[in-house]
Amino acid sequence: MRAPAVTTPVAPTSRTLWGDAWRRLRRNKLAMAGLVWIVFMVILALSADLWVPQHFGDPERIDTENLLELQLQSPSAVHPFGTDRLGRDILSRIVYGARISLTVGVLATSISIVLGLFFGALSGYYGKILDTLIMRLADVFFAFPYILFAIALLAVLGRGYQNVFIAIGILGWPSIARVFRSSILSVKESEYVDAARVLGAGDSRIMVRHIMPNAIAPIIVYATMSIGSAILAEAALSFLGMGVTPPTPSWGLMLSEARGFLFSAPWLMIYPGAAILTTVLAFVLMGDGLRDALDVKLKEEG
Repeated sequence: MRAPAVTTPVAPTSRTLWGDAWRRLRRNKLAMAGLVWIVFMVILALSADLWVPQHFGDPERIDTENLLELQLQSPSAVHPFGTDRLGRDILSRIVYGARISLTVGVLATSISIVLGLFFGALSGYYGKILDTLIMRLADVFFAFPYILFAIALLAVLGRGYQNVFIAIGILGWPSIARVFRSSILSVKESEYVDAARVLGAGDSRIMVRHIMPNAIAPIIVYATMSIGSAILAEAALSFLGMGVTPPTPSWGLMLSEARGFLFSAPWLMIYPGAAILTTVLAFVLMGDGLRDALDVKLKEEG
C-alpha cells in the first residue's frame, strides 16, 4: 500500500495596503502613462545641463551677431521646436522651463501640505472653538479669487519663482486642511484611538502613530493633483507678468511672449502650451489613479 503523499504547507503571501495599492495602480493604464510622463519630465529637467546647451544652445543667451538669421526660425533638424523672436531655441527653453515648473509645483505643494496638515490636525482633533476659527479662516481664503489673491501676494513679496511657490503654497493650505480634517473626523473615534488614549498616549503620539497613517491616503491623492494645479498657477502668473522674470525660461512666460506671433509663428505657442497640458494632465491622471488604488474598499480585489 502506497504511503500518503506529504504536502508541505505553503506560507501565506504577506500583503500590505501599499503593496495592494501598487498592484492596483499598475493595472490603471492612464495612471501609469501619467507616471511615465512625470518620470520622463523629471529626468529631462535634471539632465538638461549635460546635453541641452551643447546641442541646442543656452536658453537665456541672445546671439546679437546672428540675431536676424536666428530669430523666428520654423521647426527644423537644427532647431526641432523652432526659435523665438530673440533667436533662442524653443526646445532648450522648454526643457529648462520644466525645472521651474516642477520645482514650483513640488515646493508649493509641500508648503501647502505642511500648513494644511498642521491646521487640519488642530481643527479635526481638538474641534470646538479652534475648529470654528480655523475653518472660518479657510473660508476667507476660499472667498477670494485664486489668481487675484496670488497677484496680491506677489505684489507684496515681489516677482521671482521663489516668491511664486511661496504665494501658491500659502494659498493652497485650506483645501489640504479640510481634506485632512475630514479624514481625522472619520477615524479619531475609532476603538484603537480610544485604546491608545486609555493606555496613556499623548495627543501628539496618537496623532502621529495612530490617526495620521490611517488618514493620510486622501492627502497623497490631493497632493499629487495639487502639483499639477501649482504648475498651472505658475504658468498663469508668469503669463500675466507676475511670475518668473525674463530671461529665465518659463512655460507661462513663453506663452506670453508668443501672443503677438499666433499666426506668423504658431510654434511659439504650440510647444510650451503642449508642455503645460501634458504635464498637468499627467499629474491629474496619476492622482486619479492613486485615488482608486488607495481605496481600502478595493483591498480584497485582485
